[in-house]
Amino acid sequence: MLTLTGIDEVRSHVGQELGVSDWHEVTQEAVNEFADVTGDHQWIHVDVERAKETPFGGTIAHGYYTLSLLPKFSYELFNFEGFAFGLNYGLNKVRFPAPLPVGSRVRMRAELAGVEDIPGGVQITTKATFEREGGDKPVCVAESLARLYTG
Repeated sequence: MLTLTGIDEVRSHVGQELGVSDWHEVTQEAVNEFADVTGDHQWIHVDVERAKETPFGGTIAHGYYTLSLLPKFSYELFNFEGFAFGLNYGLNKVRFPAPLPVGSRVRMRAELAGVEDIPGGVQITTKATFEREGGDKPVCVAESLARLYTG
């Protein structure tokens, strides 16, 4: 776990990798629960028998399921101290270059891509790259924005 304390230390890590998470197994149960929560029951995610007939050979996780793992993985990798609080500010470009088959394992690689001054603190941009074990392309690449306030 990487701990960055204060604005100067955060700035000093721009362009550096913040870490790589542990592997996380993608189960059909978790994908089904995600479908229930989001109301996205598209068959490629939840119909195991029908999905066997696709080029993927089975169900695949929702792209947004993959993206929703970003907080979990981030908390494993890094934290910030010396700030009053931090907030999720949103996302920039998000892409899903490859499918994530159910039964696969996925992890996230994080890089601190930028730091900008804002009133009361800084806005950080973290490049999150989600990798499938044994895959040759990322399953998700996103720029996550957060704001860290000093007071």
